Amino acid sequence: MSTQDWLSQLQKQRAIAVVRAPKLELGLEMALAAAAGGMQLIEITWNSDRPGELITRLREQLPECIIGTGTLFNLQQLEEAIACGAEFLFTPHVDSAMIKASVTKNIPIIPGALTPTEIVNAWADGASCVKVFPVQALGGADYIKSLQGPLGHIPLIPTGGVTLENAKGLIQAGAIAVALGGELFPQQLVKAENWQAIAQLARNLTQGLSSIT
Repeated sequence: MSTQDWLSQLQKQRAIAVVRAPKLELGLEMALAAAAGGMQLIEITWNSDRPGELITRLREQLPECIIGTGTLFNLQQLEEAIACGAEFLFTPHVDSAMIKASVTKNIPIIPGALTPTEIVNAWADGASCVKVFPVQALGGADYIKSLQGPLGHIPLIPTGGVTLENAKGLIQAGAIAVALGGELFPQQLVKAENWQAIAQLARNLTQGLSSIT
């Protein structure tokens, strides 16, 4: 997927569902629930149970969705994720070698950064956009807004403390999209396997963000 196609999807969808699952079948149900709620960008964290197999299965079952991965720490994990069919890659940090490897393979990579220097360095290395993590620790929407003056040309995806309530404010502050996991998949609903309720949370989120131009 080209960077332009990826950015177009982000602008259209505005939110990424982050699935972190201790069991593969649980991760499958979580992703299916998010998709049932209208979310088409789904990240499977690499520290989930059998993430590669989960990504492969989801790409088969959800052809309308874009399935990627995150929490990648090194080149070996990145190569394994690409081999399993991951369509976008998130890292919690800035690693030039990982960024360049994904650019070579034409797969969008979104490294995690926090300070302006880290964000600019990630962008200069070829990142498709930059994950601002953990955004709430530095003020949430106010921090995203403050970055827009000097860094408004860099697409930002805040994570870490994103909720169903503050997601819209982060987009309005200038973020191209948000990524959230725990708020979208409350432990009590996952434990109860209440996938319908989780699908409704996803639906509420997508509908709330769809009005933003």
